[in-house]
Amino acid sequence: MPNIKSAKKRVKITKVKTLNNQIFKNTMRTYLKRFDAAVAAGDKGAAAEAYKAAVKKVDQAVAKHILHKNNAARKKSQLTLKLASIG
Repeated sequence: MPNIKSAKKRVKITKVKTLNNQIFKNTMRTYLKRFDAAVAAGDKGAAAEAYKAAVKKVDQAVAKHILHKNNAARKKSQLTLKLASIG
């Protein structure tokens, strides 16, 4: 446990930021799951809408430094391939 006042403050701030990052990551995963569900259902229209929302969330995660840019690029590539596979 920190003794210095500024160190105590950093612990509190880190706790809050970690919680916010976890919330954002969970939201992003929800959007990815919605896209997967739309692809599994074979609904091209719903999948296209879910794709746009999922890609936007992934890009936001990169902007907030929650995901690495290469990880995001891989995710978006996988999403695009899944969307293209719908007949």
